[in-house]
Amino acid sequence: MENTTSKAPACGPEETSSESAKVPATEPPGEVAAPELPGEEQAPQPQEPASQAPTAPSAPAATKPVPASEDIPSAPLLLTLEDVSHSSVTVSWEPPERLGRLGLQGYVLELCREGASEWVPVNARPVMVTQQTVRNLALGDKFFLRVSAVSSAGAGPPAMLDQPVHIQESVEAPKIRVPRHLRQTYIRQVGEAVNLQIPFQGKPKPQASWTHNGHALDSQRVSVRTGDQDSILFIRSAQRSDSGRYELTVRLEGLEAKAAIDILVIEKPGAPSSIRLLDVWGCNAALEWTPPTDTGNTELLGYTVQKADRKTGQWFTVLERFHSTTCTISDLIVGNSYSFRVFSENLCGLSASAAVTKGLAHIQKADIAAKPKGFMERDFSEAPSFTQPLADHSSTPGYSTQLFCSVRASPKPKIIWMKNNMEIQGDPRYRTLSDQGICTLEIRKPSPFDSGVYTCKAVNVLGEASVDCRLEVKASATH
Repeated sequence: MENTTSKAPACGPEETSSESAKVPATEPPGEVAAPELPGEEQAPQPQEPASQAPTAPSAPAATKPVPASEDIPSAPLLLTLEDVSHSSVTVSWEPPERLGRLGLQGYVLELCREGASEWVPVNARPVMVTQQTVRNLALGDKFFLRVSAVSSAGAGPPAMLDQPVHIQESVEAPKIRVPRHLRQTYIRQVGEAVNLQIPFQGKPKPQASWTHNGHALDSQRVSVRTGDQDSILFIRSAQRSDSGRYELTVRLEGLEAKAAIDILVIEKPGAPSSIRLLDVWGCNAALEWTPPTDTGNTELLGYTVQKADRKTGQWFTVLERFHSTTCTISDLIVGNSYSFRVFSENLCGLSASAAVTKGLAHIQKADIAAKPKGFMERDFSEAPSFTQPLADHSSTPGYSTQLFCSVRASPKPKIIWMKNNMEIQGDPRYRTLSDQGICTLEIRKPSPFDSGVYTCKAVNVLGEASVDCRLEVKASATH
């Protein structure tokens, strides 16, 4: 609404405006409560023809203009309606061009109901502000506003809004806030409940309506409850026919907002239409099947292939979410016979039944002729050789001592012990041992006489070998 400033005389006699400007203050400046009008309207007094600015068609009757005087200020400028809410109105203006010789004491804002003839002051006494808010107004009120500049000599001519002010409930454009999880396709299984709560905004309360694929909802299947801030769509037991696009429309005084929610109701798919065994070779079998006629109202995730041998009858999964309709199953056991079955799978899971092969896949044993190779026995014969020789040794008289060495030979060699190149076999002072190639000579309680060079000789059919060492038996010290 564009408001212009016009000079209009007061509803009553000239004295009314000047007296109203001197009433004691009862409201803070700049923000005042709406005045209460008297129950009986005063009839307008006869006016003399005078030149004046044009007024709105429903404006109150004008009075005789205030005569120009150098002591009285002129009319305020640019009276403008700043804001209108459901219970208040705010106006502003500019100071008059002429303030008068006596100076400006303030401004008086006046209100006149539509259809009435009396102007009622809004502020009890003049205020110096150039903007005022009138509060505590009732919905449906319609009235005119004017403002006059006041000096000690009286009130000057008023500036009045050309159009009446109408107090009505503020309108907030409707807006729908779709929850995040509903911005994508909303998927439910057959038999599950659908409960959509869609918040919206708007003031006053907007009208909400739903459609399904562009048509009105089936009230026997779908129920809708709309409150002040949301609308709830409820389906107790969803069926595949409930799939589609649901559109919520919120309307308010020529304004509207729309939101679409896509719902998909799905169920388990049917089994593949048919399956057959294409070929069997070696430990492999080739299968082929046809897709199911009913996919459950959604895309298939793939197929699950299982095998079972005739001996145990137990099913084992070999392929999961396999996308092709042909496959080769390998690593089958020779001599077994197998059956195969295929399930379809979607978001709801595997199909309730499967397509099963009619025949069995027999994994035949191949005819294998044994071709043994001649076994060549290895000859381990070896001439004697010492892997650990004898070591020189010293001993104390009266304490038995031992000499060690190790020999390797095949066949097992004969061990001969000698002292100073003389065989000592059969001497009771010596004891010989031979175990796993380790040869031992034990000398019992040796004396200095047993000192000398000891030799161990190993002899077999392939040869001989010998090692020797020196033994020293120290004589006891004499005093």
